[in-house]
Amino acid sequence: MDQLPPYTALVLAGGRAARLGGQAKPQLEVGGRSMLATVLGAVADAERRIVVGPPQPVPGDVAVVREHPPGGGPVAALRAGLPSVRTEVVAVLAGDLPFLTAGLIAELRAGLTDDGVLVVDETGRDQLLVGVWRTAALRDVLPDGDGPTALRRVLAPLTTTRLRPTVAPGTPPPWLDCDTPADLARARAIAGDGRG
Repeated sequence: MDQLPPYTALVLAGGRAARLGGQAKPQLEVGGRSMLATVLGAVADAERRIVVGPPQPVPGDVAVVREHPPGGGPVAALRAGLPSVRTEVVAVLAGDLPFLTAGLIAELRAGLTDDGVLVVDETGRDQLLVGVWRTAALRDVLPDGDGPTALRRVLAPLTTTRLRPTVAPGTPPPWLDCDTPADLARARAIAGDGRG
């Protein structure tokens, strides 16, 4: 396989987690480790790993930057994180992906031929926070200002490849995220950690 270009991992971990009682969602554990630790582990080969969100436990080589306003959503997080990206390729990932794998990240990186490549789940829905992008393309479409903007609208002008990864039977999809208590309970049940 050809050598893939170096990349930076930008992990968006600043959501309010209102549906989970306001807890720091990426720090919630599934399978004995925090969801953020799983995401950071999947991108251990990144040239740099940047977490966007409030101060929280991360390995010493991971940078943490804060979006403005705090909890301002993914577009605000991109505004905060992209200035620290020095590579031509950036993985943009949610911080609440308890089953994310290095294999999926490698598949996305290998599939980057246009402005970006993202996962399409089993229902046909774009997973906007499981993708790999050309840094310059993201910077070109990122709006100025602090107002809220839908990420889907920001990414719409880009030429995006959609990847439908194959998942082995009995294996949780690596793009499964945890937005609600039911999602978290399901992920914990899949991981077999008995928390339900």
